[in-house]
Amino acid sequence: MKYDISKSTAPAMPNLGKGTECIKILLSQASKDMYEPLVPMFFPILGAHISGSEFQYPDLTWKEMCGQMANLVAHSGDNKGQLSTLAKAICRDFRQHDEQEEKKLLEWQKQKQTKGANKDKPERPEVAFRFPPSNTTNAAFIQNAMALESQGGLTQYFNLPEVEMADRLCGGHRQVSVLLRNVYDRDRAGALRATADGVTGNPTIRACFTISSNPDSTRKFYKQELTNGTFGRMVFSFKPRGGRNGKIPRQGKYDDAFYQQLDEYLTRLDICKGRFIIRPLNKLTDRLAQDMATLADLADDDLLFEISHRALVSAWKAGCILWVLNNQTWTKAMGELVEWLAYHDLWSKMAVFADMLKAGDIAISEVVKTGPKNMLEDLQDTFSEKQLEALRQSLGKPVGIATKKQLNVWKNRGFIEYSAQTGLYTKTEKYLNGSGLTVKG
Repeated sequence: MKYDISKSTAPAMPNLGKGTECIKILLSQASKDMYEPLVPMFFPILGAHISGSEFQYPDLTWKEMCGQMANLVAHSGDNKGQLSTLAKAICRDFRQHDEQEEKKLLEWQKQKQTKGANKDKPERPEVAFRFPPSNTTNAAFIQNAMALESQGGLTQYFNLPEVEMADRLCGGHRQVSVLLRNVYDRDRAGALRATADGVTGNPTIRACFTISSNPDSTRKFYKQELTNGTFGRMVFSFKPRGGRNGKIPRQGKYDDAFYQQLDEYLTRLDICKGRFIIRPLNKLTDRLAQDMATLADLADDDLLFEISHRALVSAWKAGCILWVLNNQTWTKAMGELVEWLAYHDLWSKMAVFADMLKAGDIAISEVVKTGPKNMLEDLQDTFSEKQLEALRQSLGKPVGIATKKQLNVWKNRGFIEYSAQTGLYTKTEKYLNGSGLTVKG
């Protein structure tokens, strides 16, 4: 396995080679300790800059770059505030657009106050904000989505410095799951009012989110959302607690040279229009889907397999954005980064939520709060069914029929062979040398 998500340390990010220059430019403004945690957070912000484009996923559906959501999780004082500074830098063009929209709104408010009779008051202008404030209400969110849809299907981007801010945006905590799923699925989600007061409309929701939170608030916020699909739709990027080295991290200067370089890449996102099929990326995604199935079989973990589906979609969208940033050209380094993003998301989910996740009635990693473990790797090259049962018990997994099922899966995949003469199982050459096996713990 290229990335071992069962360990307590995060999978190491690959070198950022050809085709990832925009990511390196953004990281030039961040402190080195935040490089890996911040990279997954860039793609919802960058993706919000692409409108009027669709990309074909390997399942042959067409997807827009809206609907990306990522949550940065780090302890208090561990520099997660750098995300907000970088988000503002990437959205400098959005802010300029929104300033003009604000002027229209302020002018309307002045005219409204000076008019006498209601019939003489001007109608509210249709204003659309690309980078709304974090304390936007749900009604304003829907109204803004309607305006953005009428202006060509543009995307609104939100950066929430605290995860609890999503409650207000979604109209209450009970509505968080509904709205976030609608955002991810690019679904319609509006409101129908019985009176003229309020907002009535049913726009297609095009939005991207980044959220920052500490581990405790993150666990509390998503506690009821772990099995309804909301959890899998959100990309998580976890930064473990930093060491006490007494050094103040250095950030960038955000000078004109930085903005000049960044603007060139943002222009590439803005002018990207049409339908595209990125065949090298889709080939990689198909291979990663097989890897995820193999990993789930080695760990006997159904929930891991389920949440891996959307982790792949999120990583694939990041690949689409990289392709656009690189003048619609694919490189090996871009593929390596996409693969890392998928595994880093899964590792982060397990690092924060492992003891809370459940598959049926059995909690994952009840004994050890780590990610899914390749059980075959923990067994000797020749082993018995009882040895596998003992290992499963130590990991809090059921035995008996479940053990036999896992052995059958491993045999069908060609990972082990059974000897009726000895009653023992032996790892195959295919598994040991990795031939035809891309995932090996």
